[in-house]
Amino acid sequence: MRTLRPLLASVLLLGMALAQRQVTVQEGPLYRTEGSHITLWCKVSGYQGPAEQNFQWSIYLPSAPEREVQIVSTVDPSFPYAIYTQRVRGRGIFVERLQGDAVLLHITELQERDAGQYECHTPNTDERYFGSYSAKMNLVVIPDSLRVTAIPQTLNKVEHDSLELKCEVSKSTAQHSHVSIAWYRQRGSEAPVEIISLSRDFVLRAGSAYAQRQAMGDVRLDKVGETTSKLTIYNLHPSDQGEFYCEAAEWIQDPDGSWYAMTRKRSQGAIVNVQATDKEFSVRLETEKRMYIVGEPVEFRCILEAQNVPDRYFSISWAFNSSLIASLGPNAVPVLNNEFAQREALGQLKVAKESDNVFVLKIYRLRLEDSGKYNCRVTEREKTVTGDFIDKESKRPKNIPITVMPLKAGFAVTAISRTPGVTYNESFDLQCIIKPHYPSWVPVSVTWRFQPAGSTEFHDLVTFTRDGGVQWGDRAAAFRTRTAIEKAESSNNVRLSISRASDTEAGKYQCVAELWRKNYNSSWTRLADRTSNLLEIRVLRPVTKLQVSKSKRSITLVENRPILLNCSVKSQTSPDSHFAVLWYVHKPSDADGKLILKTTHSSAFEYGTYAEEEGLRGRLQFERSASGGLFSLTVQRAEVRDSGSYYCHVEEWLLSPNHAWYKLAEEVSGRTEVTVKQPDNRLQVSQMHKNLTVLENEWVTLECLVKNRSSPSSQLAVEWSVRWPGRADREVLAWLSRQSTLHYGEPAALGDLRGRLRLESPAPGLFLLSIHNCTVRDSGAYGCRVEEWLLDPSERWYKRAEQLSGISTLTVRQPDPTLQVDTATANLTVQEKESFPLDCSILSRSSPESHFAVTWYSLRAKEAGDHTEQGEEEEEEEEREAVLSVGPDAIFSPEAGRWEGRLRFQRLSAVLFRLTVLQAGAADTGNYSCRVEEWLADPNGVWYRLAQEESGMVAVHVQDAGSTLQSVICSNDALFYFVFFYPFPIFGILIITILLVRFKSRNSSKNSEGKNGVPLLWIKEPHLNYSPTCLEPPVLSIHPGTMD
Repeated sequence: MRTLRPLLASVLLLGMALAQRQVTVQEGPLYRTEGSHITLWCKVSGYQGPAEQNFQWSIYLPSAPEREVQIVSTVDPSFPYAIYTQRVRGRGIFVERLQGDAVLLHITELQERDAGQYECHTPNTDERYFGSYSAKMNLVVIPDSLRVTAIPQTLNKVEHDSLELKCEVSKSTAQHSHVSIAWYRQRGSEAPVEIISLSRDFVLRAGSAYAQRQAMGDVRLDKVGETTSKLTIYNLHPSDQGEFYCEAAEWIQDPDGSWYAMTRKRSQGAIVNVQATDKEFSVRLETEKRMYIVGEPVEFRCILEAQNVPDRYFSISWAFNSSLIASLGPNAVPVLNNEFAQREALGQLKVAKESDNVFVLKIYRLRLEDSGKYNCRVTEREKTVTGDFIDKESKRPKNIPITVMPLKAGFAVTAISRTPGVTYNESFDLQCIIKPHYPSWVPVSVTWRFQPAGSTEFHDLVTFTRDGGVQWGDRAAAFRTRTAIEKAESSNNVRLSISRASDTEAGKYQCVAELWRKNYNSSWTRLADRTSNLLEIRVLRPVTKLQVSKSKRSITLVENRPILLNCSVKSQTSPDSHFAVLWYVHKPSDADGKLILKTTHSSAFEYGTYAEEEGLRGRLQFERSASGGLFSLTVQRAEVRDSGSYYCHVEEWLLSPNHAWYKLAEEVSGRTEVTVKQPDNRLQVSQMHKNLTVLENEWVTLECLVKNRSSPSSQLAVEWSVRWPGRADREVLAWLSRQSTLHYGEPAALGDLRGRLRLESPAPGLFLLSIHNCTVRDSGAYGCRVEEWLLDPSERWYKRAEQLSGISTLTVRQPDPTLQVDTATANLTVQEKESFPLDCSILSRSSPESHFAVTWYSLRAKEAGDHTEQGEEEEEEEEREAVLSVGPDAIFSPEAGRWEGRLRFQRLSAVLFRLTVLQAGAADTGNYSCRVEEWLADPNGVWYRLAQEESGMVAVHVQDAGSTLQSVICSNDALFYFVFFYPFPIFGILIITILLVRFKSRNSSKNSEGKNGVPLLWIKEPHLNYSPTCLEPPVLSIHPGTMD
């Protein structure tokens, strides 16, 4: 942070001189660890409006690189998106303003989701948009892989023992990084004391308290493994007692070359106790040097070396020329004598206890009378049971004499410059050299004075004051934005650096140095002053280096194509040069070229008279390459009348350091001869003839390929047609207009085909016609007709060409039948009254969508011919009888008479059907088979029979189970009625008949007599008509008989 602020200040001073707004952010990509606190700087220069500019930070996440996510703003509290609102309100993310036009973005705890591309944006405060208003950089968040481990332990050592401690430092960062390691000792709440460290550049360095011991070899830091370092301290002192720990930092080099500590961690501590071997102590006195100049500071250090100093009591006294200066008791409260007490009250002297064994006397500004001998005395004191202290042993080191010399007022001042003559916008340095070189603490002020060219008066530009500040003169406003002043650390030499020189900086320069002394009462006395020589600086305009390409070329192109004209600047005077470009066209009928377009050095457009007269304004496009040296003019939709000779006129403009543009040079390019003609007819449609055969219900795609066209910008219209068999004329199926509008042919001609058509163009020039669910009626000769339309420069479309494609002959056929039924024969014997199955198995089918109609047949032997008297043998024939039919729509046929109620149908699978005959009888004996018909639906849903097959025969024999009287009667319906029903009505009728006959014979016995005088006692037998089945009662009819 401390190194960033001066860097930003110098960048900002240079940036303010820019002529246009420029936003700059920290250079990326930056690699930072998760959980760390990071800062990103952003500054703006070349702006107009208020001195305090506003800033808005946004991020583009890797998951959505085109989407802006707003983070924080200096002006709008509602600017952050929801995912950042809580962190902004909680100061987890905030913006620190360094000055009006520079800020720092702080992210206090970096998260993995914070990785992405950051954008810094400055809202416009200028009168017009000119320049860049935002800048971007990449931030990569990597895991914190640094691990620092040490064994936590407590070690009890004795004075002069050795101590060894190990620390393991590891990392797994994919990026190149360095690691620094340092060992520290800490006692309680005291500040940690650095023991020794290994920097990221592998430089071994001991802390101030251990530097001497490290030089003697008593303190070492060794690497004992790839990740382990070992601290070794030989000859332990009691002052080494405390908690020891190691601290490691992982460093990465940023794109600007600086190193950044991504993360810093410390290990667990090891407690080391060092027990003193005796109560002896020694004292030594140290200071940097013996010779001083008035006003210099001096520090005396009284160092106590003893065992267990924190547990003992010591008092210290300071003496000057054997006179007491101050004393410190065990409570470390200093007591000074009168003279030194006054100097201590004025802040000129300090007596303090730096640590348990280091005591300091510091004089901030030496006087001449401070020359003499200095010493310290250390007395060990013992605390009694009453709380009082008694003195014991006392020791003091040798005296240290110092000499304070007066400051010499005789000095010389010289002004020099290595560049007395500079060009516009160049930089020059002025140095004010003071001899002899006074130390940095000597108060010297240096003032640069300036006499503008053509003037006779000097005025103050800037003063480097005696207290190190910078004070600008009242008339230095023009210099302040382009001038940097720097004072050397080792001397009082002052350098004045002026950038972007102009006429304003031309003139004579002079520097004035003043030597000062600060009095005891804080007042200042000027001891001497000197004025340097005059230094004249001349500022010249730059010499032009403008060169424009003089090459000539010819262009022949087709009407409606763009005319591409280039104007190339081969060399320029300055990288900051701006160019005004004027484009001309010369026609054979004109004496001079006519202005088409002018672009000024500020990128403003002005149309020429030719563009207005010919209506070119809407067809002109001007471009400038990113490199800045190539200018292009494009005339869109070229017409024949646009033919001519084109060239450009280039003016080079430079911005003076006073922000005023001036024209430095101009030059004309070579000519480009342009000829515009109408396009040739290049339409070419594929003439390949194809024969396509598909099955019903499949899809077919017909191709219409445009191999070439007259113009890439042309539009195509495609018409598909077909000639069906038996028809002379072609029928239009559909056409795709050049506006991509789809139209269909006559509905009456297409029928259901219209709903099954699909047109598409998956690639330019390729048109496909797809027919879904093809039917046999779709067979025919298909083709396409392509029309090519061009747009003339007047925005009117016209048909340039048309062509027919080759014929694609489509044949749609029904699928080949592959129906196969099991034809194996079988014999089956069953007992009477049992059931038997008749399986019909389909071994293969033509389609998974097939439906089946199944019919079972019974084949029985029947008798034929007459029976002869000689008992000729019967001739037998086969009688075929349908038992049951199941249609493809699962509709059953009525059961035949003798099968009624005895059949059970089962569909065991899609290809296995079973018919079970219940209550088998002797009449069921015979041969059985099944016939299978395969049915398919065409694309219109109409079912048709594709194939039929007959199965093998199954011979069924029904065996008689054996007869008993009961079974014979019960098994025969006629016999059952004859035994149990017919006798009762027959006998009843006979009884009634006999009674009636007797009754009549009594009444007519006397009058009626039979033949030969014998009465009629007999009648004919009644005739019985009965049904052949046992289901109907017999019909009895009685006819009166006659006597023979």
